[in-house]
Amino acid sequence: MKPSLSWLDDPEIFSVGQLAPHSDHQIYADFTEAQQNFSSFEQSLNGTWKFKFSNNPQERPEKFYQTSFDDHHFDSIKVPQHIELAGYSQIQYINTFYPWEGKQFRRPPYTLKNTSSMSGLFSQAADNKVGSYIKYFDLDPQLQNQKIRIRFEGVEKACYVWLNGHFLGYAEDSFTPSEFDLTPFIKNTNNKLAVEVYKYSSAAFLEDQDFFRFFGIFRNVKLIAQPSVHIEDLSIKPTLSADLSTGFLKLQCKINQQDSASLKITVKDAQGRQLFTTQKSTNKDFQLSPIKIAPVHLWNNIDPYLYTLELTILQNDNILEAIPYQFGFRKIEIKNKIILLNNQRLIIKGVNRHEWNAKSGRVISKADMLQDIKIMKNNHINAVRTSHYPNQTTWYQLCDQKGLYVMAENNLESHGSWQKNSVIEPSYNIPGSLPQWKEVVLNRARNNYELLKNHPSIIFWSLGNESFAGTNLVAMQQYYQSVDDSRLIHYEGVVNNRKYEQQLSDVESRMYASPQEIVNYLENNPQKPFILCEYMHSMGNSVGGLNSYMDLLEQYPMYQGGFIWDFIDQALFVKDNVTNKLVLKYGGDFDDRVSDYEFSGNGLLFADRTPKPALQEVNYYYGK
Repeated sequence: MKPSLSWLDDPEIFSVGQLAPHSDHQIYADFTEAQQNFSSFEQSLNGTWKFKFSNNPQERPEKFYQTSFDDHHFDSIKVPQHIELAGYSQIQYINTFYPWEGKQFRRPPYTLKNTSSMSGLFSQAADNKVGSYIKYFDLDPQLQNQKIRIRFEGVEKACYVWLNGHFLGYAEDSFTPSEFDLTPFIKNTNNKLAVEVYKYSSAAFLEDQDFFRFFGIFRNVKLIAQPSVHIEDLSIKPTLSADLSTGFLKLQCKINQQDSASLKITVKDAQGRQLFTTQKSTNKDFQLSPIKIAPVHLWNNIDPYLYTLELTILQNDNILEAIPYQFGFRKIEIKNKIILLNNQRLIIKGVNRHEWNAKSGRVISKADMLQDIKIMKNNHINAVRTSHYPNQTTWYQLCDQKGLYVMAENNLESHGSWQKNSVIEPSYNIPGSLPQWKEVVLNRARNNYELLKNHPSIIFWSLGNESFAGTNLVAMQQYYQSVDDSRLIHYEGVVNNRKYEQQLSDVESRMYASPQEIVNYLENNPQKPFILCEYMHSMGNSVGGLNSYMDLLEQYPMYQGGFIWDFIDQALFVKDNVTNKLVLKYGGDFDDRVSDYEFSGNGLLFADRTPKPALQEVNYYYGK
């Protein structure tokens, strides 16, 4: 398999050599390791890597992946880290435009009667920055003589990967993991991993989110060993009886096995009491008849009750791998045009949240996440929309445990392709109904679902954000409907193209609709329950008038709340040249053009997580 730079230009090539997406379960040698949150099957590759920055593909060190390449002139970079925050490239914040607007003329391939992938669009572009990464490593003793894969938790925007001079594959979709099999080429010592990261590819047209436009390896990188019998994918499907008194747990596993083995299955309640156990022989597509749990304890945001599933692969009484996974029973549905959770009307008192740290951008820690959740819970916020991409998987685990309703959004926003200077003009909108853009967005839906499908906190799948509407979005909706009947599907963009409103979104979703507009909808034969996926826009002296929206909750059962835009400012600490003190800088403060300036600062919190006065208003009205 030979890599090609032309893949950067072609929306129909977005994944080469990648392992299939799967659930986010972790494997351990035993349950003692699990309790200690340490897996002897894993080896972190975070830390210092060799690095070379190039202004464009033509200037890159083309043969850097070869084992004989002399890299003594390379710099060093920390992984994970944004390349811009390591000082190599222009920091730029932008909201609705594409980052090259006003500098380079680009239109998405196959639009405006373009019948080709537009050769050279990014592969020969003078503004397409490149990061060339090298990591030398020895394999930890406990990983040796096993199948080994590498897992990149997040890389923006597109990357090529080699090991010991052998090409492994290519990946896009910045915010879901990319895995590659290293087994044929890995050695016990002196391995050379090479990763080439490009700032732009055709994926950039799909990732036009309202945020700082970074690139690089910005989430964790690790090696994972796979025992001879291994659970590759885990699907936990809890359902409930009509009266919600009894739970039924359906379990499916995809098992990679070179030997015969058995699978021990145990279910425990939140107190650790064993409710069920059995042991069965493994097979490639393992299924277990539904396990009955009665009486069942339901999960909700006030009482986030979790059961634990323990899976143990056994061979001659020896443990090959152990997997614990927490799950919950809850029922989300629409009855009489009202969203119900556990047979009670759902009221969303939510926020939109970017992953953010004022020092490291979208490179965030578990401590950042815990602080965010603590602030949310202390201020009566009960729901979060992952605007506008999948978050680190730890976030969803914490929402399960702490009790937050999640709208899990796909990595999709094509704002700049259909809105120009605040006017709807979709002549080159993507993904639209273009056949060449269908598979790439379906792949993103699949990545999101397969990774996160077992989390009870997720009650909505969101197809993406501000991407207009077309048959490709309909195909995404149909995909979710085909794999998951336990959650609702959300998409707001159909409001701009009503042709598809019967095919897209289980809810009527709007941005920044006034209270009167909501009333007008609800009093004129409404077909779907109404939520605001964005409202209030917490910028400057804002969030006044929240009471007008909260009052509607008492008057109209089909109005079910919304998500404030947004939770935290996007701003970065920079040392001020005059005072020599750290100050927060926003869009436009980095001489970034084109920029949307202070629009990066519309959170309820400042970027250092100091609450703004607006949070007091939210606390009062969300708490009523």
